[in-house]
Amino acid sequence: MREPGRPVLIQGGMGVGVSGWRLARAVAVTGQLGVVSGTALDVTLARRLQRGDPGGHLRRALARFPVPDVAERVLGRYYVPGGIGPGVSFRPVPRLGLRANHARDELAVVANFAEVFLAKEGHDGPVGVNYLEKIQLATPAAAYGAMLAGADYVLVGAGIPAEIPRLLDELAEHRPARISVTVAGADGHAIGIDPVRLLGHRPAPLARPRLLAIVSSHVLAAYLARSPVTRPDGFVIESPVAGGHSAPPRGRMTLGPSGEPVYGPRDEADTAKVAALGLPFWLAGGYGTPGGLERAWAAGADGIQVGSAFALCRESGLDPALRRRLRRQAASGTLRVRNDPRASPTGFPFKVAEVAGTLSEQEVYEARPRLCDLGYLRTPYEKPDGGIGYRCPAEPVDVYVRKGRPAEEAQGRQCLCNGLLAAIGLGRHRAGGYDEPPLLTLGQDAGFLDGLPDDHRAADVVARILQGATPHSGAPEVPQGRDLGPWPQP
Repeated sequence: MREPGRPVLIQGGMGVGVSGWRLARAVAVTGQLGVVSGTALDVTLARRLQRGDPGGHLRRALARFPVPDVAERVLGRYYVPGGIGPGVSFRPVPRLGLRANHARDELAVVANFAEVFLAKEGHDGPVGVNYLEKIQLATPAAAYGAMLAGADYVLVGAGIPAEIPRLLDELAEHRPARISVTVAGADGHAIGIDPVRLLGHRPAPLARPRLLAIVSSHVLAAYLARSPVTRPDGFVIESPVAGGHSAPPRGRMTLGPSGEPVYGPRDEADTAKVAALGLPFWLAGGYGTPGGLERAWAAGADGIQVGSAFALCRESGLDPALRRRLRRQAASGTLRVRNDPRASPTGFPFKVAEVAGTLSEQEVYEARPRLCDLGYLRTPYEKPDGGIGYRCPAEPVDVYVRKGRPAEEAQGRQCLCNGLLAAIGLGRHRAGGYDEPPLLTLGQDAGFLDGLPDDHRAADVVARILQGATPHSGAPEVPQGRDLGPWPQP
C-alpha cells in the first residue's frame, strides 16, 4: 500500500536552468515535488552574478551560507555590481577535472546551496535536485551544497547511480566522500570532497535526502535494488519519449526513416517487475495528463514525473521569447522534436526541438565554431604517457582525432553545454561579435498542452493533472503539504 506523504507529481529537473528555483518553488508550494536541475549550477551562478544579480536573490541566498568566508570568496570572484556591459564576455569558471581544485569545489557547493535554498524559501513543500550520473566529476561537491540547503530528494539519471546511496550517507555526516570516475583506458580513478576541509569545521549532521534513481528499464531497477549498498529510495521510470537524454535502444541501434532510433518491446519497462521490488516508483515520458496519471496508478506507480508542461510554464527558466515560440509551435501542432542519435557528446540519444534560429537548423549548427570551453560532458582518458586527458566529440575534429578517437565519432555532435546555457539567456558572447546560439529540448508528446491556459503557470499544470484524474480504489491520497516520514524498505 502506498504510504502517505509521497508526492503524486514530480516536476522534472530539466536542462541547464530550465528547472530553476522559481519553477521548483512554484511546484513545491502546491505540496508536490519541485525539482531544480543541478547541471552546471556553478557556471549559471557565476554568470548571473556577473549580470549583477537582478533582484538580489543570489546574494540573499549566499548570505545564508553556513560559512560566510566561503560565500564571500565566490562573490568576490564573480559578482559585478550593475552587471557587465553589453558585449563583455563572462569570466570563466574552473573546469571539471580529476585534479583537486578548492575554488572549483567552493563554487559548486555554494551554487547548489543557493539554488536549493531559494527553491525552499518561505514554504514547507518538498524540493529535490536532479543530477546527471554521467557528469561524475561534479557530483560530490554539487550534492553536498544541495544537502547543506536541506534538499529533500536527490534524483540521478543518465547512467547507473550505484554509488550515490553511499555518497549521500557520507555527506550527511560530513565525512570525506568519493565516487568512482569512468576513465577511458584506466581503472581506479575517483573524485570526492572533504566537507570539513572545505567548511573549516564539522557542523551537526544533515538530514539525508531520499534518492530516486531515474532509469529506463526494470532490469536496471532490479540491479540497483538488489543490495542495500546500491538501493535507492525509489525509481523514476522514463520512457523513450521523455525530453532531454534517453537511453539507447537495447541491442544494436537501428534508425528509422526519419533518422531516429527505433525502440521496440525490449525497451518497454515491465512495471509489474518494478512494483515487485517493493520500492515506490513514478512513470515519466508521455504521462503528463490526467489520463497519464490514471494509467500510472493502474500500473502500480505512486504517480508521474512531468517535464515538458513545466518547461513551457511561466516560471520556467527558458528565455521567455524562446518559451513562447515553443509554446505556439507545440499548440499549433507544428513543433517537431526529433530524437537525435548524434547530437549529444554522451552518445545517448537527445531530444532536439526544431525551432528557427537554434542549433536544430543545419546552417546554424555549421556556422558555430567547434569548441569545448565548458567541458561538462568531456570524457577523461588515459594518455600514452600515463597522464589524464579530456576529450569531447563536440570539440574541433582534428583535436579530437589527436586525442586518439576516430573523426566519425565527432560527426553531428553539438555543444550541449553552451547551447543549453544560451536557451536560458546565459549564452556566451565571444570576440568578433559572435553569440552562442540556443539549443532547445522537449518531450516528444505534446498532448500535455490540452486544457492548459495560454501562458500557463506551474500551478495550472498541477491542478489540471491532479484535479482531472479520476480516483479509483487503488489511487493514493494526494498530499497537500510536507510529509517526509519514513518509507518502508523491502
